[in-house]
Amino acid sequence: MNNILMIFVDGVGIGKEDYEFNPFFKYGFKTFSELFGGIPSLDNPLLKNKNRFLFPADARLGVEGLPQSGTGQTSIFCGINAAKLIGKHFGPFPYSTLIPVIKEKNIFKHFLKKKQKTFFANAYPKVFFDYINSGKQRLSVTSLSCRLSGIRLNRIVDVRKGNALTAEITNERWNTKLGYSLPVIKPETAARRLLRIASKNKFTLYEYFLTDHIGHGRYDGETESTLRTLDDFLFTILYEMDYKKLSLIICSDHGNFEDLSMKTHTLNPALTITAGKYSKQLFKSIKNIAQIKSAIVNIVK
Repeated sequence: MNNILMIFVDGVGIGKEDYEFNPFFKYGFKTFSELFGGIPSLDNPLLKNKNRFLFPADARLGVEGLPQSGTGQTSIFCGINAAKLIGKHFGPFPYSTLIPVIKEKNIFKHFLKKKQKTFFANAYPKVFFDYINSGKQRLSVTSLSCRLSGIRLNRIVDVRKGNALTAEITNERWNTKLGYSLPVIKPETAARRLLRIASKNKFTLYEYFLTDHIGHGRYDGETESTLRTLDDFLFTILYEMDYKKLSLIICSDHGNFEDLSMKTHTLNPALTITAGKYSKQLFKSIKNIAQIKSAIVNIVK
């Protein structure tokens, strides 16, 4: 048995050992320090501990300019150098000429063609469905991939049943920002739900976005609490996962959150973590973000 869990964390690179502007050094991050023996930096970007690997993946892809989400995420989820294909980094949404590529090459489509159970664990609020039902199509690569592949997008009812997660892990923002009355759950509970979901599917994807938003300065004053939530979530995933049956990859599309001295993306390599059954094979196969899909596909049995 080899199920695959992919956790995409938006806008996290490996940056300088900076105790003022790099939150991982400023506040600490037990997922790194306790499970990998240190915090990654540009001077120390590769950390290993048994069948866990933390390493950099090039997000620049040989194209000038700051990496962006539209091309970066297309590169990750479709296995192509999207920035090179269109001649520039582009975002936050995918460039129009990339949409046919996303339809044909997205990672969900690969598993669906093989008739293997595939699941996108994120849920969306009613306002999102109102948006797409109005005919608007400016969607992230993940939600667009689902729409183009016929994968059902989860709703609030799925969160209430424990069969999906909100994009900010604990449900709290759905209550405070959107007016819902969901039970606020601990990040450890959310992690265990995701592990349960992953045990039932060949390929499971979960997407977390608040790191990129904070990096852009949209949620001033919430850096430490957001970091703690993510830390508890990832620590539980890595500590409690079944290393004999599950292959885990945590990845990002570009740097941002690791350097809060600026509100733009960075040129830093993207943070990548592999753990579990085929962690070493994944680690050896990934040098840049465009190689992530092929690395995953190659471990599928």
